[in-house]
Amino acid sequence: MLCFEMRLVQRFRKEKQTEESTSRDRSKSVCVSNFRNKSPRDVSALKLIHRRASSAFSTASDLISRRGVFSRRYYGSVEQLQQPEVDGHEHCRRFRIENGDSPGEKDEMFGSPSTPVLENPEYQTRWYFKYFLGKLHQNYIGVDNDKSPFFLSIVMNEDNNSLVPLYRAILFRKCGAHKISLPIPQNKVLTVKQILSNFPNMDKVEKGPKEIFTPDIQKDLLLLEEQEGSVNFKFGVIYMKQGQNSDDEMLSNEHGSNKFEQFLTLLGDRVRLKGWDKYRGGLDTKGDMTGKYSVYTVYEGHEIMFHVSTLLPYSRDNRQQVERKRHIGNDIVNIVFIDMEEDDQNETAHAQFNPTCIKSQFTHIFAAVSVSSNGHYRLSVFSDEAVPLFGPGLPCPPMFSDPYAFREFLLVKLINGEKATFETPTFARKRQRTLEMLIKDLHSEHVTDARITMLNRRAFSDVLAETPRHSRLKEDSRQIEFVRIGQALKLEAIVRGDAPTSLASTGAAGTVFKRSPWEANCFYPVFPSHPIACGDSWGENRLVVATEDGTFVVEDGTSHRQIFDKSLQVRQLNVVEPHGIILLRAGSAHKDCKIYVFRLSQIEMTTEIFTRIDVKEHRMERTRGAHLYSISRAGGARLRMCVAIGRKLLMFQWKHSAAWTAWCPASDTDTVEGFSFFWELNLSEQPSILTILDNVWSPISPTHGDILVCVGYKNHWDVVNGRSGQAQHLYTVEGTRTHLVAALDLYEDQEIQLMLCYNHTCHFQKLNETINCEAMNFDFHWNSAPTDIVCAFPYIIAFTSNTMEIRLVVNGNLIHTMSMPKLQLITSKNDIFFATTAPEFFPNKTDRLYVDIRQQGLQKVSPPSSPNASPEVKPLRIYRIPIHALSRAPHPDHSRTCSPPVWKSADSKLAVPDQPRVSRSASSSPVPPVRARLQPAAIK
Repeated sequence: MLCFEMRLVQRFRKEKQTEESTSRDRSKSVCVSNFRNKSPRDVSALKLIHRRASSAFSTASDLISRRGVFSRRYYGSVEQLQQPEVDGHEHCRRFRIENGDSPGEKDEMFGSPSTPVLENPEYQTRWYFKYFLGKLHQNYIGVDNDKSPFFLSIVMNEDNNSLVPLYRAILFRKCGAHKISLPIPQNKVLTVKQILSNFPNMDKVEKGPKEIFTPDIQKDLLLLEEQEGSVNFKFGVIYMKQGQNSDDEMLSNEHGSNKFEQFLTLLGDRVRLKGWDKYRGGLDTKGDMTGKYSVYTVYEGHEIMFHVSTLLPYSRDNRQQVERKRHIGNDIVNIVFIDMEEDDQNETAHAQFNPTCIKSQFTHIFAAVSVSSNGHYRLSVFSDEAVPLFGPGLPCPPMFSDPYAFREFLLVKLINGEKATFETPTFARKRQRTLEMLIKDLHSEHVTDARITMLNRRAFSDVLAETPRHSRLKEDSRQIEFVRIGQALKLEAIVRGDAPTSLASTGAAGTVFKRSPWEANCFYPVFPSHPIACGDSWGENRLVVATEDGTFVVEDGTSHRQIFDKSLQVRQLNVVEPHGIILLRAGSAHKDCKIYVFRLSQIEMTTEIFTRIDVKEHRMERTRGAHLYSISRAGGARLRMCVAIGRKLLMFQWKHSAAWTAWCPASDTDTVEGFSFFWELNLSEQPSILTILDNVWSPISPTHGDILVCVGYKNHWDVVNGRSGQAQHLYTVEGTRTHLVAALDLYEDQEIQLMLCYNHTCHFQKLNETINCEAMNFDFHWNSAPTDIVCAFPYIIAFTSNTMEIRLVVNGNLIHTMSMPKLQLITSKNDIFFATTAPEFFPNKTDRLYVDIRQQGLQKVSPPSSPNASPEVKPLRIYRIPIHALSRAPHPDHSRTCSPPVWKSADSKLAVPDQPRVSRSASSSPVPPVRARLQPAAIK
């Protein structure tokens, strides 16, 4: 591999020299000893032991330990398998085995996370190709504090869907490309230094980067981005007969059975190799040296060539079939088709299959496939221990009755598996060495190049929002040439087939348009455009939403009704349905805020609009000046509420349990008097985040009666036990620019794991792990700094003011990104509700939306105006993402009916189309009943 890296660098240098010759113009558990035995107790004298907030390579075993419940229940167990003896030595290799077996509570807790979605899709991760190449942008070169060179690219663009102006920046370093997007402040242009400081450990760079003006830098940066991995893939396919247990026997099968041929037909199209002009996957396309035919397909823009064992050259005299092994043994992922005569032998064959019988140190993933006589496919996946976890998780049992659904699942699993393999320590180190050599070579070339100072020498300059209107023809001609060369490079990559430009798929005639799990339904088309301060769901079809003009109940199917007027400024609220109450933190300013408790029945039955004067008897004592509160997890044994007043914490508990209320609902009619005061303590500083942790065992909570609170301050988190008088330091964020976002509690049996989110980063921290667990750290980074985080297994979703970014919890891989103006999360207690500007009122949007009708060309559809909206008002639209769609759990209340649901208002009725037929996504508009129904569509 090292020789390959050297050849790559030498070839790159040679190309550059050729081009220049032809054109010269060119905490110790801060276990605080003890709290003082006085009330309120003081925990201000905490000795903090800092932990470095950094991201590093982690082994897969660390990740599995890190993920706990997610890895063991969904992504297989790790088992050590014996390899045959080689040169008298017995080798051991550990594999993670996924066979669909899981605890019985799997579907009860989360549902099957088997939705096949590509992780880190290239059309969303290849930023330089998508957003920079062929457009006017700026490129910089510099050296960080470790004396390692880096390249920085910055562009200002507007998203095509919602016209949200953003800065996009890519930092190329030896450890890979780091991407962020930043909103553009009004009436202000950010400097390069300000943008650079948003990257981890780059806020104290001593020497400022210098701008590179030569257009040829685009080819260099495109080469750096391509080191992330290939857009196209090659997978091996091995035919295995019953009783075969070595690779020599499997590769000696000259022909396959009818079942195997049907499986190949399902995978893709059989193509003639001679004269083949598309992706060839290393096969010979001139002289039939690697066989006459192969199997090829395209899935979501990825070209895939299969190295089929029975189609590669066969030699009767060569028992080891070296020619076949040369290709299949060098594939990272192999499919092993197990051909069994009896259906009841399939499960046994999967259980007995040993991937170590195939002697290849390069192959890391084996997908064992078999098919029954009735056409049902069974799948098991064997991954080398070093391969990080990847999805989708196998269903339980791992049987597929629909062959096309199986094909899609298998292809997505294989693609994600190969991408995950490149994150193993072996591949990661090799890639890092290659990147380091390339970046050093490029740095030395551009630093010594006189062209870097040929025009302006801008360092820490303003990022250009648009082409400067200079009269200097030389600068204008440079920019024109810069864009022209970038567009030519982009076209060349597309023609070469190495560009993520299409979502097309082939080879699956039975594939139908599928709805994405995160696709949102329109819950309420027209809500006044007042900023939403907070909100919570109430039952299946109601929301309680607080704005500057008052608090409203919004009901799907009717209209919004005001319950509190603007004199009561609600800043935080929670609907607690198990106890029939609603909690409010309200006041004209934070120092005047108090906690109020109301019965839901009181709000439901009255049409009266409450004022500030009407709610005095609902005010809780001791809560004046509350700037923050948090309640315990829904479904817990007891409802608890922690209130922060400056540096003071107060804990309250509802006197009835949820079980008692369920048995005697008529007896639980309390409001303020239902809460009992527990304890009070003083903190070292004012908290910004509170999360109540369910009472489980920990070093600072040895009894189950203790109540733990995760407290976020300015730049660190602690866990506080108010009853026992102990505290534990959790995590400290290093750096001058720190913004804590959230602390989410995840549970594995009786063990707490916290997801600590700050700036662009999410960090997983087990509550009970020792301080010396640096190897188990697992951080992942968002492209945009979030304002809210939602964990909806298997996904984690980050909300910003204009984007929604979806990743996988288990490995942090990017799944999807959506852009919407004035985006705001309302609640995620059950389903996920968010608000955004109605699509027809997007800024600078034309009066027509483009609807991509699949297989029918491009049509223009004029959206109807939102009802009850004047031209001066730009209302918000409220959307819902059903939680059962994300987790794929069955939901009894969302069954299909004969007539579509209808949104009613005083002026019009908007029929909601059948969900599988028309996309009601966050970028679509309401469709009136008089309009003819469209065929399956994707709104652009």
